Amino acid sequence: MSEERAATPKRGPMGGGHGPMGQQGVKVKPKHFWGTLLRLMKYLKAYSVALVVVLVLAIGSQVFQVQTPKILGKATTEIFKGIITGVAMQKQGMHITKYPIDFDKIQGIIITVIAMYLISAVFSFLQQFIMARVSQNTVYRLRKQMKAKMATLPVHYYDTHSNGDILSRAINDMDNIAGTLQQNLTQFITSLTMLIGTIWMMLTISWQLTLIAMIIVPLSLVVVGLVAPRSQKFFKAQQSSLGFLNDQVEENYAGQLINKSFNHEDEAIEIFKAENEKLYNASWKAQMISGLIMPLMQFVSNLGYVFVAIYGGLKVASGDLSLGNVQAFLQYTSQFGQPIRQLANITNSIQMTIVSAERVFEVLDEADMEQTSSDVPDSDSTNKIEMDHVQFGYEGKDLLLTDYSLAVKPGEMVAIVGPTGAGKTTIINLLERFYDISAGSIKLDGKDTRNIDRADLRSKFAMVLQDTWLFTGTIWDNLKYGNENATDEQIIAAAKAAHVDSYVKHLPDGYNTILNESASNISQGQKQLLTIARAFVANPDILILDEATSSVDTRTEIHIQHAMQRLLTNRTSFVVAHRLSTIRDADQIIVMNEGSVIETGTHDGLMKQKGFYADLYNSQFSGNAVL
Repeated sequence: MSEERAATPKRGPMGGGHGPMGQQGVKVKPKHFWGTLLRLMKYLKAYSVALVVVLVLAIGSQVFQVQTPKILGKATTEIFKGIITGVAMQKQGMHITKYPIDFDKIQGIIITVIAMYLISAVFSFLQQFIMARVSQNTVYRLRKQMKAKMATLPVHYYDTHSNGDILSRAINDMDNIAGTLQQNLTQFITSLTMLIGTIWMMLTISWQLTLIAMIIVPLSLVVVGLVAPRSQKFFKAQQSSLGFLNDQVEENYAGQLINKSFNHEDEAIEIFKAENEKLYNASWKAQMISGLIMPLMQFVSNLGYVFVAIYGGLKVASGDLSLGNVQAFLQYTSQFGQPIRQLANITNSIQMTIVSAERVFEVLDEADMEQTSSDVPDSDSTNKIEMDHVQFGYEGKDLLLTDYSLAVKPGEMVAIVGPTGAGKTTIINLLERFYDISAGSIKLDGKDTRNIDRADLRSKFAMVLQDTWLFTGTIWDNLKYGNENATDEQIIAAAKAAHVDSYVKHLPDGYNTILNESASNISQGQKQLLTIARAFVANPDILILDEATSSVDTRTEIHIQHAMQRLLTNRTSFVVAHRLSTIRDADQIIVMNEGSVIETGTHDGLMKQKGFYADLYNSQFSGNAVL
């Protein structure tokens, strides 16, 4: 059957969803950091061997990398020794044509360093390659689990969560997890190894110089502690203004024709200017203040560099240190701050990733749709649908149906009418088991629907709703969506019966025409006819029909009405009616108001009662319609 579904009257917040980096409702810290981290790590358990290899390669890469400055320092020391020796020989009156520098030894040092750089690069590439496979396979499994979960979640979940939020969890949060597993996890290992290795190599050269270099750490923390909080409030203001500006742009883009029609362009521009000004002020302040961090950090780092150079020079002059070792130490001092900054950035990324993981796990931990069953025995009733003393209320709240019974014979048409928000879709939701009843029973061909597999039950139904749903793809694929096993002849016959063939064959690509997002490249009436044709292809036992002719021209409306009449022929149907004149011939009419069934009967019978239905019917012809 079609995946279109009538919305329930109980709706959750409909605002656009935001991922962990969204502007509104931002959750910047995880609720259960360690628990979520451990749970995420369990997904990596299957790749334990690969992770050990990655760890070894990451450490090995940094071990080779971190030794190269000290080894290169030996080349500098050799050159310095050769020059000093040559100068001493010249002072003794010896004639030399070149300084006695051991270039063979220097060549050996350079080859060694190049080899170490090469090995480090190979190790780094291998660990990135392996980790990419591990991370993508892990997220692949997560995505599969989430996709499977989406099929088992109750309809209530979709009614209480916005589409944007669900999409954000399935796409943005998954991407965050993949990025962290692939990049940040190995970066964390390499940065930590680099930090430890750099400190160790510095200590092997001089503990005094190491102590001087370490002074920059608390000074850097002071700089960050003083500047970062001041920039954070401006970044929050920037994100907030950006969110409002995006909303305003999107709103004006979607309603540009209305803006022009009511001459509100100037007002919209003024509102945009005001929001843009707020964004500008917040942004430049945030960027200016945060921009102070790097220069100040660089200044502090340079101070440490200067002190190390001065003290190292004195050590070389006194003969306590070689020039090459001082050169190597200065290089270690330059790179000392790099892993600290990387670890700080990675910590923030990991926080955000754990938030994303929590959001994904929240979906996976949702209770599945209950596989309820009933002890109501089967019957030999000739009724197609039989509702027997049904009770139902959304989310355990006040009952909407208190003791409702209805018998529908094969081929009968049942109309459901009532004001907007009366709960007309409640019965449809119960028939297809989008929700299960609280008491009583609903039988299909004498069998309680709770004892029928949901997929088997829904295969008996097809829907044609007022809100059309067509996916991005060809017209042919959209028609075949009703029944994947339908033959080409059946699809063409359905298209002709629904007046689809008459306009599709005039399109440049015919049935191979690609419908874009929201199928906006065809008219509303054409979309509606396509959904009717899709229902023809599905060839259901029971049809659920929501009249949808209010937004189309008269000629298209006639086509839709004809197509609907053909579709209704010899089928049991439930019609959600908006124009009461179209359901005068219905076999039964269910009248709903404020969520409850208040009247049931035929058109003539209900008109004689002069009750709620009669008032609704008469109001449509008096110009005071309340539907």
